[in-house]
Amino acid sequence: MNYRRLFIIAFVLNIALAGAAYWFWRSSHQTAPRPPAEHPPMEGFTTNVPPEGAPPPLTAVELTPERMQSIGVRLGRVEYRNIESDIRATGSVDVDQRRLSYIQTRYPGWIKDVFVGATYQFVKKGQPLFTIYSPELVASEQEFLLAKANLQRLSQSSVQGVSAGADTLLRAARERLAQWNLSDSDIAQLETSEKPLTDFTFKSPVSGYVIERMALPNAYVQPDVRLYTIADLSSVWVQGQIFQEDAGKLKPGDPAEITVDAYPNRKFHARVEQVLPQIDPGTRTLQVRLTVPNSNLLLKPGMFVNVRLVLPLGRQLFVPASAVLQGGTRQVVFISRGQGTFDPREVQLGSRTADGFVVLKGLRAGDVVATSANFLIDSESQLQSAAGSYSPPPPGAGTEMSSNAQQVSTELTTDPNPPHKGKNTVQVKVTSADGKPLLGAKVEVKFHMPGMPEMGMAEMNSNADLNDRNNGIYSSQVDLGSGGTWQVTITAEQGGKLLLTRRLNVTATGGM
Repeated sequence: MNYRRLFIIAFVLNIALAGAAYWFWRSSHQTAPRPPAEHPPMEGFTTNVPPEGAPPPLTAVELTPERMQSIGVRLGRVEYRNIESDIRATGSVDVDQRRLSYIQTRYPGWIKDVFVGATYQFVKKGQPLFTIYSPELVASEQEFLLAKANLQRLSQSSVQGVSAGADTLLRAARERLAQWNLSDSDIAQLETSEKPLTDFTFKSPVSGYVIERMALPNAYVQPDVRLYTIADLSSVWVQGQIFQEDAGKLKPGDPAEITVDAYPNRKFHARVEQVLPQIDPGTRTLQVRLTVPNSNLLLKPGMFVNVRLVLPLGRQLFVPASAVLQGGTRQVVFISRGQGTFDPREVQLGSRTADGFVVLKGLRAGDVVATSANFLIDSESQLQSAAGSYSPPPPGAGTEMSSNAQQVSTELTTDPNPPHKGKNTVQVKVTSADGKPLLGAKVEVKFHMPGMPEMGMAEMNSNADLNDRNNGIYSSQVDLGSGGTWQVTITAEQGGKLLLTRRLNVTATGGM
């Protein structure tokens, strides 16, 4: 009896535990209810909204001849051309570092007289710069004079080798003077005078402009002191700054053209010397070194110049620059299909030329494109795309309206035709399924143009309740605030029952 009671209790507990486990599993896997949509879609219609941040969709545009004339549409052609890349840059004139000369002595001494005492003074090769007294130089001169006198005394000696030894000493003394940077004329003057030159005149070894001067009267100098820096400006460098995307187009030897505001009618011809392998992190530009002949010395170091490089790129597919609409993340060209129809085409472009672009993708030779009023055509395309962004209702949606719509048809006309910006007469003819006029209906027409915030244009609406003119004809006046494509919604009711809802696009003439 006790075993039976225990069995019943255990069985009941197992059933309770199984029920509790099932309830826990069901509650943990139950799907959370979906929150209601914040803005439910319009009944009978669904919208195809592009993702956030995506460019607005474009669609083909149909324009009347009057509309094309009013907005000034012109056409061009995509074709193959011999393309030249026109690179414009700025730069500055700099000294050619290969034409710099440093003036230093090879011996210590005291400077006495200074003949060139100012920077940017022009000196010629051989022109005196300063005089200097150097005990070491004077000692070398005395050794040379003694060696010469010794040779004269021993030249007639009968002792073998004496005369040759004296000649060797004289040549060594002369070579030492040459190492001190004395010229042949200076040594000849020393031989003629037979006296040491205590105040030696130091002459310029090159011609050019003094751009640095450290020689001062009565100054003691060592061989490591740079007394003058002289620059030959008969040829200079121009350091040009180009954008990094043009770096791959340049190579040494490419021709360039230099212009300066100081000489408005003068052009200087240059050559690319080197494309430097360093990008300026501040301006994201690349430095190009150009060599410019400057025999007339019109270009001064530090002068600001304009640089133009015209580089041949060969035969390429070309589109006029005015045909390209820069749309932020995309580039669009409108292709003419004839009869006022323009098809937007996203393209990929290459190098920029003076009047157009190289086409990499999206166009073919012979395509006719719009080369003016692209912005207005793009606006029309966006409006018509927005007007067509509603898709038909899914099967079964709005059954009552659909069945009634099959029984009623409408025909919309305007006066003038096409409508224009301002007041227009709108007429709607409503007929039943058997073609008879529908009498006593309430007909309403709504004109809507979506806003375009990026253009600073708010949405526009114009509504009208049409008057019954008998024979199923209803008409009234509407005032359209702009030309362009309008979304038109026609509704017809009879006896409080919706008979028809129809949507269509109407393009009005006139400006925005």
